[in-house]
Amino acid sequence: MEKTSGRGSIAPASVENGVENPGLELMVIQDRGSPHGFCRSLANLQPFTKARSFFKRHASLFKRILLGLLCLAYAAYFLAACILDFHRALALLVITCLVIFFLICHFLKKHLSKKMTRCLKPFKNSRLRLWMKWLLTGVSVVGLILWLALDTAQRPEQLISFAGICMFILILFVCSKHHRAVCWRTVFWGLGLQFVFGILVIRTDPGFNAFQWLGNQIQIFLSYTVAGSSFVFGDTLVQNVFAFQSLPIIIFFGCVMSILYYLGLVQWVVEKIAWFLQITMGTTAAETLAVAGNIFVGMTEAPLLIRPYLEDMTLSEIHAVMTGGFATIAGTVMGAFISFGIDASSLISASVMAAPCALALSKLVYPEVEQSKFKSKEGVKMPRGKERNILEAASNGATDAIGLVANVAANLVAFLAVLAFLNATLTWLGELVDIHRLTFQVICSYVLRPMIFMMGVEWADCPIVAEIVGVKFFINEFVAYQQLSQYKNKRLSGVEEWIQGEKQWISVKAEIIATFSLCGFANLSSIGITLGGLTSMIPQRKSDLCKLVVRALFTGACVSLISACMAGILYVPRGAETDCVSFLNSSFTNRTYETYVCCRELFQSTSLNGTDLPTFSGPWEDKEFSATALAACCELYTSTVCA
Repeated sequence: MEKTSGRGSIAPASVENGVENPGLELMVIQDRGSPHGFCRSLANLQPFTKARSFFKRHASLFKRILLGLLCLAYAAYFLAACILDFHRALALLVITCLVIFFLICHFLKKHLSKKMTRCLKPFKNSRLRLWMKWLLTGVSVVGLILWLALDTAQRPEQLISFAGICMFILILFVCSKHHRAVCWRTVFWGLGLQFVFGILVIRTDPGFNAFQWLGNQIQIFLSYTVAGSSFVFGDTLVQNVFAFQSLPIIIFFGCVMSILYYLGLVQWVVEKIAWFLQITMGTTAAETLAVAGNIFVGMTEAPLLIRPYLEDMTLSEIHAVMTGGFATIAGTVMGAFISFGIDASSLISASVMAAPCALALSKLVYPEVEQSKFKSKEGVKMPRGKERNILEAASNGATDAIGLVANVAANLVAFLAVLAFLNATLTWLGELVDIHRLTFQVICSYVLRPMIFMMGVEWADCPIVAEIVGVKFFINEFVAYQQLSQYKNKRLSGVEEWIQGEKQWISVKAEIIATFSLCGFANLSSIGITLGGLTSMIPQRKSDLCKLVVRALFTGACVSLISACMAGILYVPRGAETDCVSFLNSSFTNRTYETYVCCRELFQSTSLNGTDLPTFSGPWEDKEFSATALAACCELYTSTVCA
């Protein structure tokens, strides 16, 4: 190929490895007037050309060398961190182990998947698969019976929660659209996965400690929101006003989630969870991906992950997508709930446990009777973000979260105002017939009390938990979690449990069960949100959506209640009990939960016996400081033994 220079002369284009090099051509043309200059230019460029071609030929080798050096540098850093302070480096150890685990899984899948498939060929035999199926079923049933018999021997009240699960499943089966078409494999696998995950997180020490650690790290991570909100709004507003304290967390978390989505981490995790649920429960790819996505994103964002497939989905699959949205909470609002003081590990556990249960109960209420187009075991791939760089992803995430913050704030203002008006109206109507202090919460406490008791809550705590659950379903989960946090703060601040016949707080077990039961978007206001989001994506199926939404709402609410029953079965008191003798022997002047527990124990061990001097029994007998401790407790709390 030839090109014409500016003076009309023809200069050959420089070609290197079959590719034209315009830069080299320009330098040659500029020195065209002198043959010595032309040769000198070629001589000067030749070492660079050789070096570049050398690097191109050995690019893979240089990449491996660079990767090896980086790995060695990280290994040295990791060892130094662990040697200096192992406890401080625990988070780094967990992250490193997870990365190594996933790299090993990727390597095995890439290089040994065919060999593993050949090893599993004998299990494709229909008769062998049937025997394995019955064997697994028998072992599971026997294991469950033995576990219930042995575990509930010490705590028989846990059988109430198990009866609650059976009650909810029976109710949902009665409400099923096609009773004979129910795939019990999907139902029992979903409940089984939820139960196994609950045992791992709630019962086993490693699992419990891991999720406690994860919850603490998330709380620390979310606390960095204060740096931005304090700069914008000032310390006073951030410390004292709810709108400036909790709502900015949604913006921060939305920004982080957008970055993770841009990097592909969210898609990778969701696809792995969806793949596992799909192969164990036998659900289709599209519905499974949407339900798994609901662990991280909201009820309107999750359907966007499968938007190209929504139009061709069956009614059962659409019902599963809706149920997943109602049964879980988005990661962004989870951060706000944690800022209320709600236990982070319980929130994370409830959200993850809801995914398999949502699929199971969805297929119980609306079984598949059509031919799905998405039965491929390969699954559905999630799209990557449209942003061109990480800064754009961060900016878009923060900007998109503004709408969510405005929506949350507007709903809180509206629903709290409506609730106050409704309570005032009910109180006025009640007083006309001599029924005092009649409120919406009081009505819920009576109507929902039997259901709450079946979840494993003590009867004395049932009215308060029933109030909160009623507020969640009929009003909003934000309002419900805010009320739960108020009761928790009262307990932690050492307020007396009963004041003038009214219970002021609930037990730790009731708090955890309530946290699980509230973890979901299943409330009446979410019907409009779900219909609005899905109708905009598939307007031609609006009639199908309207037909399914109420059934999906009821199913999603039952998912949260069954998760609460699971928590009731598996809950055991954790942490060392306070040594009240040593605690009251020290100086204490403030009310705390430990102070209240120990003072109540001291009151129960004290009697007057018609004398001015009290007598002590149990661990307080013959203790010189017992009288002093009693006087200090009487200054904080009231009791019949306080003269």
